[in-house]
Amino acid sequence: MCGTNNREDLKLTPVQESSCACCSTPAISTQSADTSGTVYELEGLTCGHCVQTVEKAVRAVTGADSVAVTLVAGSASTLTVAGPVNPETVRAAVVTAGYTVL
Repeated sequence: MCGTNNREDLKLTPVQESSCACCSTPAISTQSADTSGTVYELEGLTCGHCVQTVEKAVRAVTGADSVAVTLVAGSASTLTVAGPVNPETVRAAVVTAGYTVL
């Protein structure tokens, strides 16, 4: 390990202050999403780039009027999709993008 047995000793920089371009961007979608829609729990998203990847994949699904991902660090993130979409098609788009639908 890196000379410590306690992760608090690592003095990690908060994501918002990170110099990493993908992590320092806001993780929440900048598009305004309809508050109604189908909500999916996702696993494997760690940064704003992950959010953009999922949103792009799901926007390509026929019938997806509004797509928004809320990133939750260390837990399941949420995907909200409004519009007449087939849930299995949404799941397939997320899996193809490299993430897991819980």
